[in-house]
Amino acid sequence: MALKRANGWTHVDVKCLPAELHNRPERIPAAVRALIQSSRCHYRSLFVAYADCGTGGLLDVVLKEEGVERIPGAHCYEFFAGSKVFAELAEAELGTFYLTDFLLRHFDRLVIRGLGLDEHPELFSSYFGHYRKLVYLGQAATADAIEEGRAIAARMGLAYEYRPTGYGTLETALKSAARRGESGGRGMQHEEAVVWRR
Repeated sequence: MALKRANGWTHVDVKCLPAELHNRPERIPAAVRALIQSSRCHYRSLFVAYADCGTGGLLDVVLKEEGVERIPGAHCYEFFAGSKVFAELAEAELGTFYLTDFLLRHFDRLVIRGLGLDEHPELFSSYFGHYRKLVYLGQAATADAIEEGRAIAARMGLAYEYRPTGYGTLETALKSAARRGESGGRGMQHEEAVVWRR
C-alpha cells in the first residue's frame, strides 16, 4: 500500500490474504488460487506479491496453472534484502530469525499468540531453540521500531542486527507489473490486482 501511494498507482488494487497463513504454508496455494479466481473477472492482469513462503514450490504450481506471475524469491525476507544480501546473511548465521516492519508491528499476534506461546510458553525453546540471531530488515523503520526490534531480540535471547532495506525487489517487481497494467489500455476500471500477504 505504501508503494501504491508513493507511486500514484490509481490503476492498481491490492487484495490481501491473512498473514496467519504463514504459520500454515500448506494452505497458501489454495488461498491464492481462490483469490485469483474470484478476482479474475474484475481485472485484466494479476500479479502475486508472495514469495514461495514455505510452500515447497506448490504456490508456483498453482500460479503456472492460473497463468499468473509472482515476485521471485523464497521468502519476503529475500525480496526485501535482495537475494545476494539474504544469501550472505543466511551463510553467516543459518539460525537467524528475520523481522520485517509488518512482522515487528504484529509480533505478539502472529508469533506469540499465532504459535500458541501465550498459552504454552514452554514451547518457546522447541520453536526457537536453534536460533542465534534476529535480523530486522526495515522497510521504513522509525527509531522506535528499531528499538522495538532490539527488545524482541532480547525477549527471544538472540543477538540483534538492524538492516535498512527499503522495499527491495518488491518495489522493482511491482513497478514493472504496474507499468504493464498501464500500457495495456484502460478497458476496465482497474487493470492490475496484486495479491499480497497481510
